[in-house]
Formats: sequence, C-alpha cells, structure tokens
Amino acid sequence: MHMQYMMGVMNRYLLAHDLGTSGNKATLFGLDGELIKSETVGYETIYSHGNWAEQNPDDWWKAVCLSSRKLLEGLDTKEIASVCFSGQMMGCLPVDRKGRALRSHLLYCDQRSTDQEDVLKRRVGMEEVYRITGHRASASYGITKLMWIRDNQPEVYRDTWKMLNAKDYMNYRLTGRMVTEYNDASGTNAFDLSTMSWSESILEAVQIPIDMMPEAVESTSVIGKVNREAAEATGLAEGTPVVAGAGDGGCATVGAGSVRPGIAYNYLGSSSWISTTSVKPVSDPEMCTFTWAHPVPGYLQPCGSMQTAGSSYTWLKNELARMEAGEAKQAGESAYKRIDRLIESSPPGARGVLFLPYMLGERSPWWNSEAKGAFLNLNMETRREDLFRSVLEGITMNLEIILRILRTELPIEQLLVIGGGARGGIWNQIMADIFDIEILIPRYLEEATSMGAAIIGGVGCGVFEGFDAVDRFIQVTRSVKPRKDNQGVYGPLKELFEAAYAATEPLFGAMKEFS
Repeated sequence: MHMQYMMGVMNRYLLAHDLGTSGNKATLFGLDGELIKSETVGYETIYSHGNWAEQNPDDWWKAVCLSSRKLLEGLDTKEIASVCFSGQMMGCLPVDRKGRALRSHLLYCDQRSTDQEDVLKRRVGMEEVYRITGHRASASYGITKLMWIRDNQPEVYRDTWKMLNAKDYMNYRLTGRMVTEYNDASGTNAFDLSTMSWSESILEAVQIPIDMMPEAVESTSVIGKVNREAAEATGLAEGTPVVAGAGDGGCATVGAGSVRPGIAYNYLGSSSWISTTSVKPVSDPEMCTFTWAHPVPGYLQPCGSMQTAGSSYTWLKNELARMEAGEAKQAGESAYKRIDRLIESSPPGARGVLFLPYMLGERSPWWNSEAKGAFLNLNMETRREDLFRSVLEGITMNLEIILRILRTELPIEQLLVIGGGARGGIWNQIMADIFDIEILIPRYLEEATSMGAAIIGGVGCGVFEGFDAVDRFIQVTRSVKPRKDNQGVYGPLKELFEAAYAATEPLFGAMKEFS
C-alpha cells in the first residue's frame, strides 16, 4: 500500500505545472483524469541583439507561487498526491552552490551561441553528436549556451555550480535539490542516449566539467518534498512529494497517450511536431528527425518538428483573409471557421497551387534557416480559396515527410492530433488524406502537456500503477479516415512539393538581401 494511504491521507488530486515560454499554468486533475481547474500567470521574455531571448527565473517562481495559491483556494492541500512540472526545454540557467541564479535564463530560441556550435561541430563532428545525443549540433541546445557564458561572461561561469533548465530550477525552489531528468537532459546536446548519462566525450571536447551538469534521474523519480519555505510561498502542504517531471515535448507525448511503441501524435500549434515512442532511435542518415529520452523509463521519443505550421495559417488569416476575419468578428464567429468554409470550395490539390510553408526557415526535414515561403503554379484561374487551401496542404505535406521517415522503421497506424489546429474539420480531412492514416481527435486539445505532467506525477508518487493510467485522461471524441479517391491527387502532389523545395532552395540565400 502506498505510504500516504497508510498515513491516513486520502489522495484526491494531482497538481501539474506547465512552465512555458509565456507563463506558468497550474492545473489540478482528479485521479479519474478529470480536469478540475487551472490558473495561468504570465511573465515576460526579453528579446535583444536580433536573436537573444532571456527570462528572469524569479519571474517563474512568482508565477508558480501565485498560480498555485489561486488554484488551491478552498482546497485541503494535504489531498494533493504530487506536484510535477512540465517545462520549456533546451535552455541554460547557471546557478551557484547556494542555488542562486547567476544571470537570466537563455531560452531555447536564443541563437547567440553559433560560434560555440561551430566549435562543437569541429571538435566532435555533426554525425557523432547526432549518434550520441540523437540531435544535430545546434546553438538551440543548452551546452553551447553554457559555452557562450564561459567565453563571454567568465565572472558568471566562474561561480557556476550547476547548469539547470527551467523546470529543474523550480523543482529546486520547491525541494532544495538540484537535479534534472533524462528527457530535459537530452535537450542539451551533451547527453548520451545509449547510456542515459552525460557524454564524457562531448563535455571533454568542449571543455565543460561534467560536474557542472546536474544529476540526471528518471522522470518518475520523487526528487524530494515541498519544504517549509516553499509551502509558505505556494500554499502547498509541507511534505508534498515532488516528481522530477519532463520537458514540455516529453509531457505532451505522455499526455497524448504515446506511452508505448506504436502510438503516435501530431501537435499542431504555431509550430508543429510529430512524435512517437520507440525502444531505439530511428536510423535517419539525413538527420532530418531527432530523438529525446522518453519520460516513460526505458523508451525513446523520436520526433520531427517544423517551424511555422499554425503560424502560416495565422499569417494567411491576417494578411490574405482580412475580409473574412472582419466579417467573422462582426458576426461573433471564429475567423478560421469562415476561412475553412471557403477552403471547402477548393478541390483537393487546390487546382495545382503549391505553398512552401517556410516563413521562418525550417527545422525538419530540411534544417535550413534561410528557407522561405512561396506560392507556386499560380495562373489567371487561381482563386483565393485555392491559395487558402494550398496553405493547409503545404503545411501538411511538409509534416508528411516527417511522418514518412518515422514510418520507415516504426508501425504507425493512427495519429492523434492535438493543439489548436486540431479544431479545423477540413484540416483534419486534409491530414487524413495526405498522411493516408486515420486521424483521432481527443476531448482536450490544449491540455496534453499538463495531463502528461499529472500522469508522470501520479506514476511517480504511486497513485497510478503505470502509464496505462493515461486512458483515464484521454477520450477520443471523433476520428477522420482518409478518402481513397483523393490519393490519386495527393500522391503526385507530394512528389512535386519536395521537388518545388529543391528547385527554389538556391534562391533563398540569393534573395536574402531583399527580405
């Protein structure tokens, strides 16, 4: 019997924190998987120098404390079984021996460490970094950011005891223990997926002491309990178990139900990724996809992520569909619903119009920061609805390349779709047709990350026997099957889409001075 039950305390709730880029969302779930309530408190990101992005970690803690106190009003906090964080990934926060943050946190999107990326590539090699860590060498990851601090802020580096990620620092504030877990560790470019430990060869090559890396544990590990100071600040009961948690991508994977091989999902928000669960990395000689350590012990999380999915659709709404957006606002209707109705009047294939959805460069599958968006094959018969439909089809055809790579080695028969983009019925059908797979739409579209953190917390503290508890949280409300009569259109179009990228790629750099 679980220790807390033996002590006579009835566990009724799981508290999940989603420490994101724009704010912290505290969510309370029942053990039956029901979302009870949530509270969000925002904070700022400081952008500078064109591609620097930082946050004040004290702002995180204030948001965690305030969202917790709001959420817990009127509750018996002793009924909370665990606290578990999801957090923004691939950052870098140096802290000293006393746990004080020595500077602001460098976010995943901070790209200042390109010189250090070059050092990593030169000393270790892109292929070797990818083989060891499951990721390309990149300025996006934590270790190059720490190298930048060493090279440019030696007084900060001199006092650095550990490099932490965002949620790890919040866990420290709750418990006094500095640790990370495998999922977040695998977003540093310095973690060996084959041994689930820090890569001595990479750290030695870039001259970062291995002792500067925090201890890495399983996501389900109980790393400590809420201490007295944190209890007073957050309103939590002193002694509440704190579970290690995972990065936001890892928690979303659990919350989407991908807790064993064969289950895949597509997050469709401003950016988009397709991810699944495996026992070994996907062999990808072109390094189009990447692999995280999975929050479920013993598994890995292959993934491919594109930059501007929903963002391209938002650009369409703001720039090409102003009339529809204005009419929708007057009618009190969603602009996207009105645009979707227009898209339905354009046939599959958008009368031959192709859209390249590379509005902010691209990660998977091309890894080209200079890639740009484009409409191709316009003629005098092209209609606005064709342009609109081509945007959704272009985004989806780019995602299909990622899915195709994953399916070369992994059985994927259905795809759960979450995120704001999952609301669009016409987009769901386009996805089913282009992916040639059944699309599943769950009850909660925006809560997978919080649900994943809650499930990890429940497994970690012992109120759930295993990750099959995800079935309590996920309810599929509808499914969309591919229409076979559209395969004849999309098959050739997918080949032309890839050819269109290859043909326009030489222009991106040449046109850089005009954009």
